[in-house]
Amino acid sequence: KARMFKKIQICLCCFFVLGILYEMSLLSSCFFSYMPMPKHFLTPEQVLNLGKSIIFLETTERLEPPPLVSCSVESAARIYPDRPVILFMKGLTNNTVLDMNSSYAAFSLLSSMKNVFIFPLQMENVFQDTPLLQWYNQVVPEEEKNWVHVSSDASRLALIWKYGGIYMDTDVISIRPIPEKSFLAAQKSQFSSNGIFGFPAHHKFIWDCMENFVLKYNGNIWGNQGPFLMTRMLKAICNLTDFKGTEDHSCQNISFLNPQRFYPIPYPAWRRYYKVWDKSPNFNISYALHLWNFMNHNRKAVVAGSNTLAEKLYKAYCPTTYKDLILNVKLKNFT
Repeated sequence: KARMFKKIQICLCCFFVLGILYEMSLLSSCFFSYMPMPKHFLTPEQVLNLGKSIIFLETTERLEPPPLVSCSVESAARIYPDRPVILFMKGLTNNTVLDMNSSYAAFSLLSSMKNVFIFPLQMENVFQDTPLLQWYNQVVPEEEKNWVHVSSDASRLALIWKYGGIYMDTDVISIRPIPEKSFLAAQKSQFSSNGIFGFPAHHKFIWDCMENFVLKYNGNIWGNQGPFLMTRMLKAICNLTDFKGTEDHSCQNISFLNPQRFYPIPYPAWRRYYKVWDKSPNFNISYALHLWNFMNHNRKAVVAGSNTLAEKLYKAYCPTTYKDLILNVKLKNFT
């Protein structure tokens, strides 16, 4: 009996070890090459714990990502094939059944990509164990005129602090990998964006940003919890100077990347993305392009056959989005 009991113990230990190895295999880079189990069995924490995620946020209630959001996610998935690309959507719940067979074309398109994950954005869980939880429990969203933006500003800080990785706005088209691990994106000299940034998990700068978010909170001033927060926190630890040429700056082991890296077309000129160029720029020192969708109040869109710069970017960096959501829509409308 003792020998049999010992054999049972050994068998149970083997099963336990195999179970751990199996779960580790799910969360390794080779996970994306062969899908041993459906993606929807994985939790956000399992995917985020890889620490190299590319994170997007949708803080409105909409469930159908528009073409620009789809393009942003698809381009990141193509540029970073060995990293999980996660779209958090506030409109999703754990009971929402949406997958690659969804009637939402963009949702189906993105769900079919092997390294793209779409999860509900549950802010109370996101803010746990951060300085933002107390603020979140006290704030009244209905009384906040910039709640969509403020809640996004807070969520991106908490997610990057907890898990590390890169955050990108959903109007950013990736064109080549970002080599930096700890970086902020300069929108212009001495002014930081919060639309793209990356840090390892538990980085002190992000923790300090969350504390300042709460301390200096003013939801009535657009950007106070976003780019202005990043800028004042960076200025507190660095002597910022103007960019001269295309060089990047560095301070306290944080890279402050040249505006040409993400903003070669500045926001006052955002309409240039939707114009036809005599000679298209090559953006050869840019890592990604911010299309300034916040400025796009009259909702300029990519139109098949228009030959605009934005259409060329879609064709080059998110071809599936272009084919399914731009070209096919035009063909359906024509027929």
